[in-house]
Amino acid sequence: MRTDLPPLGRGMLCKWEALPAFMRTEEVRVYYDTLRRHKAGLMVKRTFDFAASSVLLALLAPLFLFLAVLVKLDSKGPVFYRQERVTQYGRRFYIYKFRTMVDHADQTGAQAGSLVTVKEDARITRAGRKLRGCRLDELPQLINVWKGEMSFVGTRPEVARYVRAYTKEMYATLLLPAGVTSEASIRFKDEGALLAEAVSAGSDIDEAYIRTALPEKMRWNLRELLRFSLGREACTLLRTVYEVLRP
Repeated sequence: MRTDLPPLGRGMLCKWEALPAFMRTEEVRVYYDTLRRHKAGLMVKRTFDFAASSVLLALLAPLFLFLAVLVKLDSKGPVFYRQERVTQYGRRFYIYKFRTMVDHADQTGAQAGSLVTVKEDARITRAGRKLRGCRLDELPQLINVWKGEMSFVGTRPEVARYVRAYTKEMYATLLLPAGVTSEASIRFKDEGALLAEAVSAGSDIDEAYIRTALPEKMRWNLRELLRFSLGREACTLLRTVYEVLRP
């Protein structure tokens, strides 16, 4: 991992001159200047992330244990699934999820090698399908939030392969830590079903994601950067909870 990158996850933007060279562009500057006017809000955001994730990790420990046993009894393999993703300033980190697919799923089945999952992917386990349906597989990301690698609200972290497909403007989403949820996540909650249609039509799933889903999601992510406020982030969190809990 590179050591010449700005500090990560402290709730504040670094100086413009300290940004990685690939982010110091005119396309990113407008988003940087907008966020720079919200220094206090960004500090509150990180304070909330740390405090809330600490409390939730303590309160949900029994649920974590129950889900870990469920995953372990359902299929062979580790309890957690770790995948390298990209967060603030282009840093790489490992995102945590409860494993919902067969072990070594990236080497198994028709979608072997793909970094996205379609709705009816045969690699998803029985327990995994239930966890995904309730978004419970995402709970371990509280660990990433606590460590400062992620935030409760922000652009969902992508793998390096997809980040390399970003336009110069899309790099602006790396000004802040990646998020557990976002406006784009809510609007594209059925992304797996959409990608399944592309696969059934004979398209390569990774190419379909880069060509169709990624630009649309980024359009919403960039829009939210320009409209950043703690109130909007609170609304996004509440809407996410509603979408998860509603029948």
